[in-house]
Amino acid sequence: MHIPDGLLSTPVWLSLDAACVPAIGYAARRARRELEETRVPLLGVMGAFVFAAQMINFPVGAGTSAHLVGGALLAIALGPAAGVVVMTAILSIQAFVFQDGGVLALGANLLNMAFAGVLAGYLPYRLWGRRRLAFFAGGAFSVLVSASLALSELLLSGVPMPRPVLAITLGLFAVNAAIEGAITAAVLEGIHGLDAGLVRCPEGTVRRTLVGVALVSVLLAAVGVLVASTHPDAIERLAARFGGPTRRLFAGPLADYQARFFASPWLQKTAAGLAGLALIGGVCLLIGRLIARQRSA
Repeated sequence: MHIPDGLLSTPVWLSLDAACVPAIGYAARRARRELEETRVPLLGVMGAFVFAAQMINFPVGAGTSAHLVGGALLAIALGPAAGVVVMTAILSIQAFVFQDGGVLALGANLLNMAFAGVLAGYLPYRLWGRRRLAFFAGGAFSVLVSASLALSELLLSGVPMPRPVLAITLGLFAVNAAIEGAITAAVLEGIHGLDAGLVRCPEGTVRRTLVGVALVSVLLAAVGVLVASTHPDAIERLAARFGGPTRRLFAGPLADYQARFFASPWLQKTAAGLAGLALIGGVCLLIGRLIARQRSA
């Protein structure tokens, strides 16, 4: 669902880049007021987990694939404000280090997935509380909102989308939304008490939960890439067919999630994934500590 550079018109990406600054800034200020210091480790662990899960594409039909976005997962586990901050860190590192999503289009991707997607994913949980249906609806609604915004931005930029193609694309995103909802519900059910209940659990329980999520993240990055689909996602498919050539402003050090100094394709993907886990986990942990320190002050 990451929009690459070259698809959005200059007025659109420039306006969205400008709009994302106050939106993300507002979320950061809310997170500073709401984030408890005991929850800081969750930012690093959940950021790494969502990054690892986003590396695993699964087929959704018509020669396209999708992956977990994780907006609802972060919103429910961390709170909506902290979820926005963590997703912002993930998407920014993906754009600059892995060249997943455009740099000029970063504002669009942040508004679509880090701001609107996270808040939309939190809404059913806010309304219905800790219920499996709320977890599922949050994951599905998050994807549908993010996808609708992305398609609207492409249409505003003049990317041609015949009605049959648009209908098929929306159908693929609906399938993606259902899978996102199912994964979100399964993860949150599997890690019982991951939201506010987690910090009230005994310290050993918290530590075991964090270690468990971290180990799953490493397995996803190291082994999951072996079974990931190689088909493009719906946005990439649209870009290839109707959007004209995309462009990259510079060569990222781990472009396309590959550490090219290894000869083995598996090692290239695994090394890039593990490096991304360490980078995103460390950045999110550092952000969490800074926010908590400012809150204490």
